[in-house]
Amino acid sequence: MQPEKLEVIADMEDFVEGQLSNLKSVEDSWQPNDFLPDMTSENWPEALAEFRTGCAAIPDEVLVVLVGDMVTEEALPTYQTLLNSFDGVSDPTGASNSAWSRWSRGWTAEENRHGDLLNRYLYLSGRVDMRSVEVTIQHLIRNGFDPGAHQDPYKGFVYTSFQERATRISHRNVARLAQHAGDEHLKTICGIIAGDEARHEKAYTAFISHIFDVDPSGAILAFRDLMKNQVVMPAHLMYDGKDPNLFDRFSLVAQRIGVYTAHHYAEIIEHLVRTWSVETRTNLTAEAAEAQEFLSRLGPRYARLAERNQRRLDEHTPMQFSWIYDRCA
Repeated sequence: MQPEKLEVIADMEDFVEGQLSNLKSVEDSWQPNDFLPDMTSENWPEALAEFRTGCAAIPDEVLVVLVGDMVTEEALPTYQTLLNSFDGVSDPTGASNSAWSRWSRGWTAEENRHGDLLNRYLYLSGRVDMRSVEVTIQHLIRNGFDPGAHQDPYKGFVYTSFQERATRISHRNVARLAQHAGDEHLKTICGIIAGDEARHEKAYTAFISHIFDVDPSGAILAFRDLMKNQVVMPAHLMYDGKDPNLFDRFSLVAQRIGVYTAHHYAEIIEHLVRTWSVETRTNLTAEAAEAQEFLSRLGPRYARLAERNQRRLDEHTPMQFSWIYDRCA
């Protein structure tokens, strides 16, 4: 990475220190067990039966999306590895006291609960093939993913800003569908996870806002580079040992039921362009000025494509998923 970028990142320690308030202390945090039946109580059979009544109401297509979201969350080791690959923000000893290191570990600790909670919900539901799900998780962590950040924290934090908002939207919409189906437990679970994602989105977006103020040309070019190709989703290499197109099929179901769609993708781009005041930035290099125009047009362009994409979605037939014992969704 260019020396001037490294200098910007190094000078952000105090700023990052201030963003640590977007993480909660362990004492103030929820834990997965708070939202699940107490299997140590004397009336655990009744509690589990009541819990499963709500689970039984969830349609298969929502269940498929929930599994895909859980698998994505469970690939957390890959995401922490990615954070530690960014120049200037890594945790060199594994227990460093820098603000960047404490952010990385604190973020990971909070995110770790998401996969745990969703995994236990699905296990207790009795409605999914947990071995197939577990195989998918192991494959995804083994396969990894490359978001195209190339060790550049500018690009890396543009990516995390985008993804935290995307996961917040996805969990929030699953909560809405769970409420519609009558499963208050799942509604609460997905809602509390979405709340975490909102706090994390706030911090990552603030990191890039600060970089825009200090180095607007560098920030705009990083944003452009990430957006030149469609943003790589963290779970795009998921595999259940059978279906090489598993992510595409999962993504189609998520779009069909409105959990995460091309419209959301376009809205996130437009939101980030507004949040980072991309259109009004001045004192840019010639290349950055061109990138500014490109980014200003990008959200509306994807919004138009989303309209066409929505019409095509209705043409897809239901597909089998090993996660739900080869039932169709």
